[in-house]
Amino acid sequence: LPDALVPWAPSAPVVAGVMWAGYGIGAVGLAWAWHRQRGIVIPAWLPWGLALVALLGVPIGSADHVHYAAYGQIALEGGNPWAESPIAWQGGTDPVTSRVEAPWTETPSVYGPFITLVQLAVAALGADDIRAVVWWWQVVIVGSWLLVRHALITILPAQQNRVDLVWTVNPLVWSIAVLGAHVDTVATALVIAAVLVLGARVGWGRVAASGALVAAAGSTKFTYAVAGLAIAWVYGVRGVPPSSRLRVLVSLAVGFLAAAVPLHLWSNGHAYDQLARTRQSVSLATPWRLVLEALRPALGSGTTRTLILGGAAIMAVVLLAAYLRLTRPLPTVDRSPDLRITTLWLIGGLTFAYAAAAPYSLPWYDLLIWGTMPAVSGAIALWLNGIRLLVLACAYVPGRVSGLTPRVEEVTLGFRRGVAPWLELALWVAWIGAAWSRWGRLRSDEPVATERPPSLRP
Repeated sequence: LPDALVPWAPSAPVVAGVMWAGYGIGAVGLAWAWHRQRGIVIPAWLPWGLALVALLGVPIGSADHVHYAAYGQIALEGGNPWAESPIAWQGGTDPVTSRVEAPWTETPSVYGPFITLVQLAVAALGADDIRAVVWWWQVVIVGSWLLVRHALITILPAQQNRVDLVWTVNPLVWSIAVLGAHVDTVATALVIAAVLVLGARVGWGRVAASGALVAAAGSTKFTYAVAGLAIAWVYGVRGVPPSSRLRVLVSLAVGFLAAAVPLHLWSNGHAYDQLARTRQSVSLATPWRLVLEALRPALGSGTTRTLILGGAAIMAVVLLAAYLRLTRPLPTVDRSPDLRITTLWLIGGLTFAYAAAAPYSLPWYDLLIWGTMPAVSGAIALWLNGIRLLVLACAYVPGRVSGLTPRVEEVTLGFRRGVAPWLELALWVAWIGAAWSRWGRLRSDEPVATERPPSLRP
């Protein structure tokens, strides 16, 4: 809001305390609402009211939106955002790139060419005014968040209230996806749209269009291309007779390449330069940080990080197996199979396995999990993922490092380094323990469909 309307500038302890309280109260509210979901009706105006609230303020929780603006500005002015240092662009005098905050002042883009084009368009609309550039980016984010809602309601027409509880008015998701204005919100919208256009039955043109949207998502952040694996399995292997499988898979590949090739030609092969340099990063709030700190003195940083990558791959497989054992695709009202619901379920499992097992993971990496959650039957997934998102949100609050007092930095960094990794480790144990104890039995919040979904379970 304009400073003239809100002249009060809260201190760092107040900001951190309010945000922590907000996440905690939001998590309790989510749990209560999920328990009482059949007795709760979401007003039709509420999503639009939340959208207006988001557009009246500025993004909170991190400074990522500022370096998104900088990458778009560099691309707009003919530079290479994957090689240029934002703070040094135009000698440090550019009105947009010079506003990038620590720790990203010298970091070139790690994002793909599709979202860089979006950032370029936003920079053009903002016309050298950093606030205008960020506001247009907020419009993109709010539109993406509403697109996810529309797509999910279209796929699950009898579950609008469920969609709104899990995605639209979920305080954890809304604060991270919309108020945080993270690029993962756009990638999530592209993936959910890719599932939407597939339709309930296989069609070659629809599959090709879906492939193009997956390419756009993967050209935003490459990890989102995993949706293509789920679509290929459900629509190209399990959902069609053997005689049609090759045609479906070719259609998917053609659509993917038709979008991906021009995008990457435009980036001139530089889109993943930074990704190669950061592949061995280990974030502070993951259990792998405990491994890194324990083994690095004896084995050295390089060897330890290589071992962690191998361990993360194994853990991802284990967590995927646990997810698939403890959940099912949500049945439709008439119990008819819907390939789109099965696809969302599998995408959610693959995304969860990556985000939960990855050495480097941040709260907004979980957004696609929540974008698929309305299509998942199995309350334990919502409970455990809700706890995980709460832990990560608190671990990275406040994400902006400018203006922190030493005491606030000590408390927030202490939680991030000393508490969150152990809580995440406990969640690994909970997932694996629940899957092992039930060994394929499901505790569901919805009746399980009588038709057997495409078999994906280990």
